[in-house]
Amino acid sequence: QVQVVESGGGLVQPGGFLRLSCTVSGLTFDDYAMGWFRQAPGKEREGISSISFRGASKYVADSVKGRFAISRDNAKNTLYLQMNRLKPEDTAMYYCAVASTQGTTMNPKDYPYWGQGTQVTVSS
Repeated sequence: QVQVVESGGGLVQPGGFLRLSCTVSGLTFDDYAMGWFRQAPGKEREGISSISFRGASKYVADSVKGRFAISRDNAKNTLYLQMNRLKPEDTAMYYCAVASTQGTTMNPKDYPYWGQGTQVTVSS
């Protein structure tokens, strides 16, 4: 059984930072690309970053480029999202997902396994 568990969300002031983590079990972690998505209330789900199976290729959405960085530690079966200079518009539920591909993708249909999400709230 595949399990995807996010952690690290919380309340942070504008300009602050958080690091999200996502631990995966039940499959061979380094065989698959990984991704981060987010969804704010009343808005569509947004794909924000993806990383290839060995970490050589990364995609970052324009909305977070220069502020967010994706990384992975295959020895620990863990995916990370470093989020810097956070803005109120970054407030959302953040989801980690396991892709069915080795290369980066932001198509949600390429992600068969999802976590339950971790809430990030940016507010003063």
